[in-house]
Amino acid sequence: MIEVNNLVKHFGNKHAVDGISFKVEEGEIVGFLGPNGAGKSTTMNMITGYISATSGSAKINGIDILEDPIAAKRHIGYLPEQPPLYMDMTVNEYLDFKCDLNKVKDKRKKHIDEICELTGLTGVYKRMIKNLSKGYKQRVGLAQALIGNPEVLILDEPTVGLDPIQIIEIRNLIKDLGKKRTVILSSHILSEVQAICERMIVINSGKIVADDTPENLQYEIDIDRKLALRIAGSPDKVEAVLKRIPDMQTVQFMGEKEAGACDFIVEPRGRIDIRKPLFNALAQAGCPILLMSPVSATLEEIFIKLTSAKVGGRKE
Repeated sequence: MIEVNNLVKHFGNKHAVDGISFKVEEGEIVGFLGPNGAGKSTTMNMITGYISATSGSAKINGIDILEDPIAAKRHIGYLPEQPPLYMDMTVNEYLDFKCDLNKVKDKRKKHIDEICELTGLTGVYKRMIKNLSKGYKQRVGLAQALIGNPEVLILDEPTVGLDPIQIIEIRNLIKDLGKKRTVILSSHILSEVQAICERMIVINSGKIVADDTPENLQYEIDIDRKLALRIAGSPDKVEAVLKRIPDMQTVQFMGEKEAGACDFIVEPRGRIDIRKPLFNALAQAGCPILLMSPVSATLEEIFIKLTSAKVGGRKE
């Protein structure tokens, strides 16, 4: 549905987007992730035809957005970071106006009613937009992006400025919308991408530094292989056993959270799987393992590594 090929955008001497390429297939929900100033919004604006590219191409359903923008935009619903709302209109007046812009003629009222039901706006249908809460204004922004039933939704920071309850509501709405549409969600909020998206594209300084599922990125980046342990026995005895295990790099005592047991976080050297020698050593010492779980890198840690350190042996 979306194909970006070697897309470049320069603003004077600044390379806002520097030769990025990716595809988003039909039915995918993809998170476009990066720090502020990474080039996310610039990329979204080029894909939607709001600004032109310096070079490269962006195609929507096979149609180049620059060569045939009218045809390409028929397939796109766009929610910019600041929703383009007319505050002195009521919700129904604004959506009717958007139908005029999108040249929607047939069964217009039914179409608007269906979108309002989908986005939870039926109860505020005749209220002025300026009197709505931030969360409802964001819903109106999503509703206008759905006018004309586009196959592709491009959402730029859709939950910015919302409170926690509103964020959950908008996230759930986006997941529902993604069941029948292709969605690109631009964000710098990692938990948002993890909660909604099946795939994550990470951009930094105008370049793509990663493109994979959140789970795979977590596995590839998490090279430390730390383990959280709860072990029956005294802390001194258990710590001594753990430190004697070959290839053990660090042993960190985390306290006694259960009577007769102690908690540790251990870290082997490199990517060595230390579970079997760990189990054998503790069993021989009479210190049974009560709990063992991996301490995986958080998405925040992955994000920091991808955007500030060497990835795959090269500096991005």
